[in-house]
Amino acid sequence: MAKCHRNNVDSLILHRIPSASSSTSGNVFSGSTFRRIIFDAISCGGSSRYRRNLREEEDDDEDKTESTKTNIATSDPKPATIGEEPETLSDLLNSTKMETEKKTEEQTMEIMNRVVRDLQSECGDDGEKKTAAASEVRSLARDDTEARVTLATLGAIPPLVNMIDDSPIEDSQIASLYALLNLGIGNDANKEAIVKEGALHKMLKLIESSKPPNQATTEAIVANFLGLSALDSNKPIIGAASGAITFLAKTLSEETSSSQAREDALRALYNLSIHHQNVSSILETDLIPFLLNTLGDMEVSERILAILTNVASVSSGRKAIGAATESIPILVDVLNWSDSVKCQEKAIYILMLMAHKGYGDRKAMIEAGIESSLLELTLVGSALVQKRASRILECLRVVDKGKQVSAPIYGTSFASASSSSLGRVKDEVRMSDERRAVKQLVEQSLQSNMKRIVKRANLPQEFVVTTDTSQHFTKSLTF
Repeated sequence: MAKCHRNNVDSLILHRIPSASSSTSGNVFSGSTFRRIIFDAISCGGSSRYRRNLREEEDDDEDKTESTKTNIATSDPKPATIGEEPETLSDLLNSTKMETEKKTEEQTMEIMNRVVRDLQSECGDDGEKKTAAASEVRSLARDDTEARVTLATLGAIPPLVNMIDDSPIEDSQIASLYALLNLGIGNDANKEAIVKEGALHKMLKLIESSKPPNQATTEAIVANFLGLSALDSNKPIIGAASGAITFLAKTLSEETSSSQAREDALRALYNLSIHHQNVSSILETDLIPFLLNTLGDMEVSERILAILTNVASVSSGRKAIGAATESIPILVDVLNWSDSVKCQEKAIYILMLMAHKGYGDRKAMIEAGIESSLLELTLVGSALVQKRASRILECLRVVDKGKQVSAPIYGTSFASASSSSLGRVKDEVRMSDERRAVKQLVEQSLQSNMKRIVKRANLPQEFVVTTDTSQHFTKSLTF
């Protein structure tokens, strides 16, 4: 609605009154005309200039109103951030990604269905189709956990197991072995299914039929034994399989075996040694002497000692270790491997078991000079090594005091009470000599090794072991 502004009547009248020159030219300024001018001025329409200004003000007000309405209608309720994609575009990209993944899954499922059909089919092209299918299974199951489950569910395991000995083609056998290996990675159900299908006997049969066995085939079979033996329920089955442990021990000891085959065989034997019933099968081979003689190769020593630890936990295993040539000196020597704490811990555990259970083994340890190593380890060894070293020293002190001088040595028996008494007297005399020898050995070794002990223990330089301290320490250990 138009506003009524106060008007300057005088200016309007002067603006509209004709000049004198006009009146002289004959124009008459009538009273009615004057009244009309006054009326227009009072009614807010006094002059054309005023009306023009008024219309411009009204137009400006209307423009501002329309501009405000436009800004409100077109403004974004949330200011856009630079670099931020519109929500609709993000939804579109997610939808496209989901569709792509769905298509990929469908294609993968089609491939797996086709591969399993090829494995199960009876083809007459010399097994080339099955060999190609086994290679595809190997590739699909290598890094895909879900693919292993799906392929097993579709029925890939039975035909792959049958291919081990059904096909005369070496490439086909190897392809099936590695396909089974990949199907069992991280999947206990597949490992169990492979063993139930009779894969163990087929693999051993394949080894026996090829003389000498092909290196590539041997590597594939050893790798399968390693993977299958990781499952606890498979350990007794593999150990009971005729020739399985023998094959692994032979592969480990033969120089013609590849480094990969030997490494896998050692790890598979460790898995099998965890099950105590398999120790008897291990002892039937020459594995224990080979392992002891191989100690010193730092790349495999820790795993070798782990196997010996499992073997020593069984009575028959401890006897076998003690009967091996130079077994005690070899294990005592490991205690001096200051750079390998894990090896020290395993070696001293084996010695602790043997010292606790076998009187004859204690004597062998004393003869091997174990005291000096134990004394050092009680000061500078790890917490676990210190604890075990102290226990062995306690067992050796019992020997020195002669409290168990009548304890039977392996293979010793007494026919009568008189012979037993005579044996005790002889043992007492012998143990008295041993006690003096031990005392002398401890004194000598303590003095000769103390400087090295102080250095390794990072003790202050002013730390000095006097003769009295040495004698007191020796007496506490030997009496």
